Amino acid sequence: MVIKKNEVPVFLVNLVYILVFGSLSVGRKDYEFVIYALVIIVFAVLILLTQRKVEFPLSVLWGLTLWGFVHMAGGYIFLGGTRLYDVVFVHLVKVENDEILRYDQIVHVIGFGVATLVCYHLLSRHLPKGVRPGVTLSALVALMGMGLGALNEVIELGVVLVAPQSGVGGYYNTGFDLVSNAVGATLAVVWINLQVASRKKREHTDEAHQQGS
Repeated sequence: MVIKKNEVPVFLVNLVYILVFGSLSVGRKDYEFVIYALVIIVFAVLILLTQRKVEFPLSVLWGLTLWGFVHMAGGYIFLGGTRLYDVVFVHLVKVENDEILRYDQIVHVIGFGVATLVCYHLLSRHLPKGVRPGVTLSALVALMGMGLGALNEVIELGVVLVAPQSGVGGYYNTGFDLVSNAVGATLAVVWINLQVASRKKREHTDEAHQQGS
């Protein structure tokens, strides 16, 4: 397991926030976030062990770091006495006790947008060099990200069973989360296509310069 120099800041940021929020979770006996902290630790270790083989770009590593941080921060930072996860930024839609747009939904957009980027990176390693995403591949990658979002809801069900007072939310919360996951996955696919198109344009420009010189 070798960490490159430019990956050290990512490792340190993850170590700090996991230690801080993990300690708070244990100290407060907040079993919901103890479980989440353990999940983050497991994934962090998996990435550390496989990074030299997989070679996630820094953008993806920082995206995963941001996701983990905003998720844990949502449970421990309060604004005006309200837990950050429960803060409503814009009152767009309200159904029973759930509302759009909450911090929680923003975390889902970020998180499963990043998860979609991870899926694309893993998949692209097995594709012929230079293949553009296209409609079919873009849809497949987006569905992979949304599938991970659905898995997250399964994990949240487990959290509810273990800690009934977790505040995970009910049916509409799950529905809004799934929609947020879809938005994040879609934005990620758009970003992927823009990045690929930009890279292709640079390659064509470089070829033209080489032929003209």
